[in-house]
Amino acid sequence: MSGQGQSTLDRDYDVVVLGSGAAGFAAAATAACRGLKVLILEKAEHFGGTSAISGGAAWIYGSDQARAAGVQDSPEAVRTYLRKIIGDGYNAELVDAFIERGHEALRWLEANTELRYALRPLSPDYYPDEDGATDYGRALEMVEYDGRRLGARFKDLKMPPPGMLLFGGMMVNRVDIQHFLSFKYSPKSLWHCIKLMARYGLDRLSHHRGTRLTTGNALIARLATTAFAKGAELWLNSEAESLLVENGAVTGVLVRREGRHERVRARGGVVCAMGGFAAGAIAAANRPNTGTPHLTMSPPTNTGDALRLGEAVDAASGAGLPSNFFWAPVSELVRPNGERERFPHLVTDRAKPGVIAVNQAGRRFVNESNSYHHFVEAMFASGSTPCWLICDAEAMNRYGLGLARPKPVDNSALIEAGYLYRAESPEALARAIGVDPQGLRQTLERFNADAREGVDRQFAKGGNSYNRYMGDPDHKPNPCLAPLTKAPFYAIRIHTGDLGSARGLVTNGNANVLDRSGKPIPGLYAAGNDMNSMMNGTYPGPGITIGPGLTFGWIAATHIAERLATAH
Repeated sequence: MSGQGQSTLDRDYDVVVLGSGAAGFAAAATAACRGLKVLILEKAEHFGGTSAISGGAAWIYGSDQARAAGVQDSPEAVRTYLRKIIGDGYNAELVDAFIERGHEALRWLEANTELRYALRPLSPDYYPDEDGATDYGRALEMVEYDGRRLGARFKDLKMPPPGMLLFGGMMVNRVDIQHFLSFKYSPKSLWHCIKLMARYGLDRLSHHRGTRLTTGNALIARLATTAFAKGAELWLNSEAESLLVENGAVTGVLVRREGRHERVRARGGVVCAMGGFAAGAIAAANRPNTGTPHLTMSPPTNTGDALRLGEAVDAASGAGLPSNFFWAPVSELVRPNGERERFPHLVTDRAKPGVIAVNQAGRRFVNESNSYHHFVEAMFASGSTPCWLICDAEAMNRYGLGLARPKPVDNSALIEAGYLYRAESPEALARAIGVDPQGLRQTLERFNADAREGVDRQFAKGGNSYNRYMGDPDHKPNPCLAPLTKAPFYAIRIHTGDLGSARGLVTNGNANVLDRSGKPIPGLYAAGNDMNSMMNGTYPGPGITIGPGLTFGWIAATHIAERLATAH
């Protein structure tokens, strides 16, 4: 140990969880509910990690919610689908553990913690035409939560970026967004919006933001509320420097906190759930080099600590994944004061009628309504980095584009900041953004002709159930297609980006980290993005990071608890 004026203190716990995202809190809440003494170490100043700003959805087979709804599904169908999407990297041990224990984990967590999920009424897998895929039954939506239940800890919960909030601090979910888009036409939607705004107005009298939590914020708050109530401790601004090892087993962690080192013993084990390495220096070497900016949505603290800690104890890490990241197209606003805000284009714009994506030649290169992961794969494959999302006034007024809000919001500040481009003709817009005007004009001629017929002959936008689900259900005949004809026209620059890393520590079905010879390292576990992706860097459906994260976080804590029980 180096440094002056540092002291080494010994603290004793049953379980030490590194990281405070969904996987980390699933492990912490499970261990605490089982009567274990738990410490959660979070490197950042707020807890929740990437999970806190995620959609919060979980992809899990055979949930009680699905069974209650009469969903027809089977383990064989899930395996068939995952084998097709994952390909050669299909890990039968992990997939089987997830299929067999995922619904058990969710049932246990909902019975013993504040966690609550509801079945999405419709949520197709991302490749709905493949064998084994479903349109309904695997994707679960987070139930909203009252952040006041966190008490004094509410202020420490990671807040979503402003672009994901309304009115500076109000959270909304997928249903809320649809109501806001429809309030001018639907009395039911108008009443829904009025109630949300009234609640938010009352919240701001006494809180720094709205306390009605949705999506990933609700997920973290629910698990954290239980973990804290059951005695789990949380240390913020605390970094794991190295693992403590005795007789080949991980027995704790050396922590740097408040300017000093502390030796923290973990009688049952250490769980790595620090969110991966997407914001680390090693990230660039793990993705295609396009020579253009790449924007991650991971917090700056997600620098690959698990890989660093694991390497020191001979842990194996993943290799040869189709992708080392979970991709997403991202735009970035640079504010006048130099602050930067990133926006992931996941659900609100790409698939909507009157929106297309083009490259520097003014050509389309992808089905814009396919998954965000697939969209970025197409950017890489076609050399369309960066690209542009383009829409006309009709689409802007109805749906917005990125951080730009629908009518009646004034988006002038985004234009002045150079985030949103506006022009009176497609040719003028092309010149403003450096795209070939003739290429864009030809693209619009072809696309608009198809859109009027409701069939995209070039890329089949709106051609499958997932596409249509992402579009506008009230737009006919194709919920994803409308011609771009009404001036002014708008554009936003889109960069390759990611929601986190996929390559991590290799584990077995108990979430126990394996060494380079394939043997479990006693006392060391990994879950979430620190665990080498069960999906092997592919993205089969909504919630395929959080579903396994919750499952293997629960499995890790359960395995530790059972080991400690038999040791007595």
